[in-house]
Amino acid sequence: MTTTIPARTATAERSAAILNDHLASHLDAVEGLTREVPRLVAWGTDLADRLLRGRRLLAMGNGGSAAEAQHLTAEIVGRFDGERPPFSAIALHADTSSVTAIANDYGYDEVFARQVRAHGRAGDVVVLLSTSGRSPNLLAAVQAARTVGATTWALCGDRPNPLASAVDEALCLPGTSAAVQETHLLALHLLCRVFDERVRSRLGAGGER
Repeated sequence: MTTTIPARTATAERSAAILNDHLASHLDAVEGLTREVPRLVAWGTDLADRLLRGRRLLAMGNGGSAAEAQHLTAEIVGRFDGERPPFSAIALHADTSSVTAIANDYGYDEVFARQVRAHGRAGDVVVLLSTSGRSPNLLAAVQAARTVGATTWALCGDRPNPLASAVDEALCLPGTSAAVQETHLLALHLLCRVFDERVRSRLGAGGER
């Protein structure tokens, strides 16, 4: 006698398989991130030293990457893990009036580059997030950062991609776009943890300038 699996059960099994595939891709991305821990230590330390000298962080991305860029700047202006002073960090996509005005007047490829030229100074850090590494507006922003003397770091998907090739340093992760984007948030939290620890060690236990 053949037992027919109810449609609901078959649907549930298909959904479970989809989720398991997603988790497997996520684990691949996290495994890739473990190999990037030394880079994150170097970035967090360097970023703290720069911002303590009065430099600024500019961050940007499109879609979900924009949300993660804004998450990063919120952690820097606010705090991540324990008390410390606030530091200057701007998510360039968050100024909707500037974004829409620039896009209207100059085209969407210029929405970040023009702001980098306006806000960026020598010694600042520009962080760009992209799962594909192919967004024209991010590539234009890298060129703008170079003209003002800012350092560029990218978090993106696996190599090769144009953004990883264009920036000063890139943290590239394997996996699907969703898995890479989720793991980018983990990478940012690791970066912030190093940043906060470095700031406190430079300022002393009180964490005040």
